[in-house]
Amino acid sequence: MAIGVHTLDERQGAEQAVRLVLMHDADGKALVLVPWSGLLNLSSIWKETGRQLQPVRAQDAERFFGQQALQQEEGLRQLLSLPLLLDQSLADEPELLLYEPHSGQEFRVPAGWLDDGGLGVHRLALTRDDIEAGLPSGDDRTLIYRAVEKFTALRIRQRLEDTFGLPSFSPTTQKLLMMRSDPDAGVDALVPVVRIDPSLSAQVMSWAASSYYAAPGKVHSLEDAVIRVLGFDLVINLALGVAMGKTLALPKDTPRGGTDYWRQAVYCATLAERLCRQLPIAERPRPGLAYLSGLLHNFGYLVLAQLFPPHFSLLSRYLEANPHFPQEYVEKQVLNVTREQVGSWLLEGWSLPVEVCVGVRRQREPDYREEHWRYAALVSLSSCLLRQQGLSDGPITPLPAGLIGSLGLVPEQVEEALADILERRESLDELTRLIEKARRD
Repeated sequence: MAIGVHTLDERQGAEQAVRLVLMHDADGKALVLVPWSGLLNLSSIWKETGRQLQPVRAQDAERFFGQQALQQEEGLRQLLSLPLLLDQSLADEPELLLYEPHSGQEFRVPAGWLDDGGLGVHRLALTRDDIEAGLPSGDDRTLIYRAVEKFTALRIRQRLEDTFGLPSFSPTTQKLLMMRSDPDAGVDALVPVVRIDPSLSAQVMSWAASSYYAAPGKVHSLEDAVIRVLGFDLVINLALGVAMGKTLALPKDTPRGGTDYWRQAVYCATLAERLCRQLPIAERPRPGLAYLSGLLHNFGYLVLAQLFPPHFSLLSRYLEANPHFPQEYVEKQVLNVTREQVGSWLLEGWSLPVEVCVGVRRQREPDYREEHWRYAALVSLSSCLLRQQGLSDGPITPLPAGLIGSLGLVPEQVEEALADILERRESLDELTRLIEKARRD
């Protein structure tokens, strides 16, 4: 299961739809009604009600609103008798089209059915323009510094490098980074570096023996694993991905029901590389860097958890309460910065190739067309396809208009690449487990 729901476009009546949200706390359940196009501001709910209401789990909402009784007027009236919070923009509407995104249920109700004894009418929703207007101005670096200063205790308000404590890499990782940035580096330079690191050698052997790569015959040596089975790009990219993951712990209080971090990373990397190899040769970026961009596309999520530990739980609750809303806007509202901004900033600080940094930073911008844009476009396309399959978190949206054609692909190529990924889910999940194990070791 993944965190995210199908979005509504104008043809489906997004402008008229009202989102129905079931929340709860120690005092019981409550309903919240807000415009579909708005972000539900939990802080407003807590302030106006004095209750610490939280969104119910996606599975619980789906089960609750799927009850047959709600298809009858009596059951619907009973539902609306729960304590109710109404966004002020809806107060004068004579009739409301309620939509519950997890179950897909729709209810058209007269305003007179709403319980007058509810929790009241308040400003509960924020638009994207509201969120943007509340942000400080400046480039990514400035925004990150200001966010850290805002959310960090006074006693440790220092330069971001001091606050964050940028970790240093092992000699092996430093050599891998140098090779990754060297277009002339090859297997002859890589094998000796891997051989002198016992942990990395064991990891490479386990990857080569996994069912995903299905190497004919046994893998007899490290050279065999690197040269015959995995290849230069894959070994160096997986090793770097594991090294990055070891520097930051996986957050504990994540959105409930979300997709595992490394599963998203492996699937996005594999699909981005597969799509990259379908591009016309004259316009094709380096498949290895497309893979690494996908593997690290969500790295900023780990950075947010490291930078803002007291507020990461709050971010998780906002993501649960707004599964239809673009994640970057939820992060801007809660933290003033996005995972793409902090993730690319840190990768730049670690001297990763600029192509990867662009791929991570611009993945939410399907119209981005500056240098190295294809890496970002491949990650954007891969993420969108995987969200539609429940293999990545975030709102489930149609493919950005024109993105496939701008890359030089046709829909049939995209469908074929995705189908191949889905057919190999079992072996990809095995590879994910091996990477998670390598990160823990």
